Amino acid sequence: MSEALTIGRMAALVGVSTHTLRYYEQAGLMRPVARTNAGHRLYARGDVDWVRFVMRLKATGMSIAGMQAFAALRARGAETVAERRALILEHREHVRAQLAQLRSNLAAIEQKIIDYDAMMGNAPADDMTRIEDEPQNTKDTQWTTRSSTQTTNASHADGTS
Repeated sequence: MSEALTIGRMAALVGVSTHTLRYYEQAGLMRPVARTNAGHRLYARGDVDWVRFVMRLKATGMSIAGMQAFAALRARGAETVAERRALILEHREHVRAQLAQLRSNLAAIEQKIIDYDAMMGNAPADDMTRIEDEPQNTKDTQWTTRSSTQTTNASHADGTS
Protein backbone atom coordinates (compact mmCIF):
# COMPACT_ATOMS: atom_id res chain seq x y z
CA MET A 1 0.00 0.00 0.00
CA SER A 2 1.91 3.03 -1.25
CA GLU A 3 -1.00 5.43 -1.60
CA ALA A 4 -2.35 7.40 1.32
CA LEU A 5 -5.59 6.30 2.92
CA THR A 6 -8.54 8.50 3.76
CA ILE A 7 -9.99 8.21 7.25
CA GLY A 8 -12.87 6.06 5.96
CA ARG A 9 -10.59 3.62 4.17
CA MET A 10 -8.24 3.52 7.15
CA ALA A 11 -11.11 2.81 9.54
CA ALA A 12 -12.39 -0.01 7.33
CA LEU A 13 -8.91 -1.49 6.95
CA VAL A 14 -8.15 -1.65 10.69
CA GLY A 15 -11.69 -2.35 11.85
CA VAL A 16 -12.46 0.74 13.93
CA SER A 17 -14.72 3.72 13.48
CA THR A 18 -13.57 7.05 12.11
CA HIS A 19 -14.43 8.46 15.54
CA THR A 20 -11.94 6.05 17.14
CA LEU A 21 -9.19 7.14 14.75
CA ARG A 22 -9.87 10.79 15.58
CA TYR A 23 -9.82 9.95 19.28
CA TYR A 24 -6.49 8.10 18.98
CA GLU A 25 -5.01 11.16 17.31
CA GLN A 26 -6.50 13.59 19.86
CA ALA A 27 -5.39 11.40 22.80
CA GLY A 28 -1.81 11.37 21.56
CA LEU A 29 -1.83 7.70 20.64
CA MET A 30 -0.82 8.52 17.07
CA ARG A 31 1.66 10.84 15.50
CA PRO A 32 0.06 13.80 13.72
CA VAL A 33 -1.55 12.56 10.52
CA ALA A 34 -0.81 14.19 7.16
CA ARG A 35 -3.64 16.25 5.70
CA THR A 36 -4.75 17.40 2.30
CA ASN A 37 -5.10 21.11 1.46
CA ALA A 38 -8.78 20.71 2.38
CA GLY A 39 -7.83 19.32 5.82
CA HIS A 40 -8.74 15.68 5.17
CA ARG A 41 -6.59 13.12 6.99
CA LEU A 42 -4.26 10.94 4.93
CA TYR A 43 -2.87 7.82 6.62
CA ALA A 44 0.30 5.95 5.60
CA ARG A 45 1.21 2.23 5.88
CA GLY A 46 3.04 2.91 9.14
CA ASP A 47 -0.15 4.35 10.58
CA VAL A 48 -1.99 1.10 9.78
CA ASP A 49 0.61 -0.99 11.58
CA TRP A 50 0.68 1.40 14.54
CA VAL A 51 -3.12 1.49 14.97
CA ARG A 52 -3.22 -2.31 14.87
CA PHE A 53 -0.53 -2.39 17.56
CA VAL A 54 -2.43 0.12 19.73
CA MET A 55 -5.54 -2.03 19.32
CA ARG A 56 -3.59 -5.06 20.57
CA LEU A 57 -2.40 -3.11 23.60
CA LYS A 58 -5.98 -2.05 24.31
CA ALA A 59 -7.34 -5.57 23.78
CA THR A 60 -4.83 -6.94 26.26
CA GLY A 61 -5.76 -4.47 28.96
CA MET A 62 -3.18 -1.71 28.71
CA SER A 63 -4.56 1.54 30.07
CA ILE A 64 -4.93 4.64 27.92
CA ALA A 65 -2.23 6.27 30.06
CA GLY A 66 0.08 3.32 29.39
CA MET A 67 -0.58 3.52 25.67
CA GLN A 68 0.00 7.28 25.74
CA ALA A 69 3.32 6.79 27.52
CA PHE A 70 4.35 4.21 24.95
CA ALA A 71 3.27 6.46 22.06
CA ALA A 72 5.20 9.40 23.53
CA LEU A 73 8.33 7.29 23.75
CA ARG A 74 7.83 6.08 20.18
CA ALA A 75 7.50 9.66 18.97
CA ARG A 76 10.90 10.47 20.51
CA GLY A 77 12.54 7.85 18.31
CA ALA A 78 15.23 5.21 18.58
CA GLU A 79 16.73 6.65 21.76
CA THR A 80 13.73 5.25 23.68
CA VAL A 81 13.90 1.63 22.51
CA ALA A 82 15.06 0.37 25.91
CA GLU A 83 12.25 2.21 27.69
CA ARG A 84 9.66 0.92 25.24
CA ARG A 85 10.99 -2.59 25.67
CA ALA A 86 10.68 -2.26 29.45
CA LEU A 87 7.05 -1.14 29.12
CA ILE A 88 6.26 -4.06 26.83
CA LEU A 89 7.97 -6.53 29.16
CA GLU A 90 5.87 -5.23 32.04
CA HIS A 91 2.72 -5.47 29.96
CA ARG A 92 3.62 -9.00 28.91
CA GLU A 93 3.64 -10.01 32.58
CA HIS A 94 0.18 -8.48 32.97
CA VAL A 95 -1.06 -10.47 29.95
CA ARG A 96 0.48 -13.67 31.31
CA ALA A 97 -1.32 -13.12 34.62
CA GLN A 98 -4.59 -12.62 32.72
CA LEU A 99 -4.00 -15.86 30.82
CA ALA A 100 -3.32 -17.75 34.04
CA GLN A 101 -6.55 -16.41 35.54
CA LEU A 102 -8.49 -17.37 32.41
CA ARG A 103 -7.00 -20.89 32.52
CA SER A 104 -8.02 -21.21 36.17
CA ASN A 105 -11.53 -20.00 35.40
CA LEU A 106 -11.78 -22.39 32.45
CA ALA A 107 -10.70 -25.30 34.66
CA ALA A 108 -13.43 -24.42 37.17
CA ILE A 109 -16.02 -24.27 34.37
CA GLU A 110 -14.86 -27.59 32.94
CA GLN A 111 -15.07 -29.18 36.39
CA LYS A 112 -18.60 -27.84 36.81
CA ILE A 113 -19.56 -29.41 33.46
CA ILE A 114 -18.17 -32.75 34.68
CA ASP A 115 -20.16 -32.36 37.91
CA TYR A 116 -23.37 -31.64 36.00
CA ASP A 117 -22.77 -34.53 33.61
CA ALA A 118 -22.45 -36.81 36.64
CA MET A 119 -25.67 -35.41 38.15
CA MET A 120 -27.50 -36.01 34.88
CA GLY A 121 -26.49 -39.66 34.78
CA ASN A 122 -23.63 -39.35 32.35
CA ALA A 123 -21.22 -40.75 34.94
CA PRO A 124 -19.98 -44.33 35.18
CA ALA A 125 -22.54 -46.65 36.85
CA ASP A 126 -20.53 -47.07 40.06
CA ASP A 127 -20.73 -43.30 40.67
CA MET A 128 -24.53 -43.11 40.27
CA THR A 129 -25.41 -44.28 43.80
CA ARG A 130 -23.05 -41.79 45.41
CA ILE A 131 -24.43 -38.92 43.34
CA GLU A 132 -28.09 -39.74 43.96
CA ASP A 133 -27.54 -40.19 47.71
CA GLU A 134 -25.71 -36.88 48.23
CA PRO A 135 -27.60 -33.80 49.37
CA GLN A 136 -27.68 -31.07 46.70
CA ASN A 137 -25.47 -28.61 48.60
CA THR A 138 -22.49 -31.00 48.54
CA LYS A 139 -22.90 -31.68 44.84
CA ASP A 140 -22.52 -27.98 44.06
CA THR A 141 -19.18 -27.31 45.67
CA GLN A 142 -17.84 -23.81 45.78
CA TRP A 143 -16.08 -22.39 42.79
CA THR A 144 -12.93 -20.69 43.92
CA THR A 145 -10.79 -18.57 41.66
CA ARG A 146 -7.92 -16.45 42.78
CA SER A 147 -6.25 -13.49 41.21
CA SER A 148 -3.71 -11.07 42.50
CA THR A 149 -6.42 -8.59 43.40
CA GLN A 150 -9.56 -10.51 44.24
CA THR A 151 -11.02 -13.86 45.20
CA THR A 152 -14.37 -15.00 43.92
CA ASN A 153 -16.30 -17.76 45.68
CA ALA A 154 -19.57 -18.72 44.08
CA SER A 155 -21.89 -21.64 44.79
CA HIS A 156 -25.37 -22.80 43.94
CA ALA A 157 -26.70 -20.82 46.88
CA ASP A 158 -25.44 -17.66 45.18
CA GLY A 159 -27.55 -18.43 42.14
CA THR A 160 -24.53 -18.85 39.90
CA SER A 161 -24.56 -22.54 39.05
